[in-house]
Amino acid sequence: MKNALNKAGVVAVGLSLCSGLALAQPSNDLGKIEFVNNCAACHGVDGKGNGPLGNLLQRSPPDLTMLAKNNNGVLPMNRLYQVMDGVGVPSHGARDMPIWGKEYLIEESQKLREARGSFDAPAVVRARILTLLEYISRIQVR
Repeated sequence: MKNALNKAGVVAVGLSLCSGLALAQPSNDLGKIEFVNNCAACHGVDGKGNGPLGNLLQRSPPDLTMLAKNNNGVLPMNRLYQVMDGVGVPSHGARDMPIWGKEYLIEESQKLREARGSFDAPAVVRARILTLLEYISRIQVR
């Protein structure tokens, strides 16, 4: 049952990314919650790169609200997904931003051990990253 719910969540997030429909935001905005919990410390609550930990990094965190504008009006979803998931990230050298795919997988694997149940942890990781990307798409400057 949980596996089916996880896959349904992945599909729902994917559809919301592709639909382009302006829907009322739910009271539990999962994308915003994910962003505030994992990104705001560096990128700022508003996504403008002004988070309280941003000045501790080797490079200033980018203004996430300008990603589409700086890319000819198109949000580079595939590249953002790769950066968050860790795909295509060099295996050596410093990287200030955590590899969220790895971090999420560790979290989900721990939940699996605690629950002693069965679910598709990689699908949950994809859903979390897609939820975050959907939120970032909503904060773009138009």
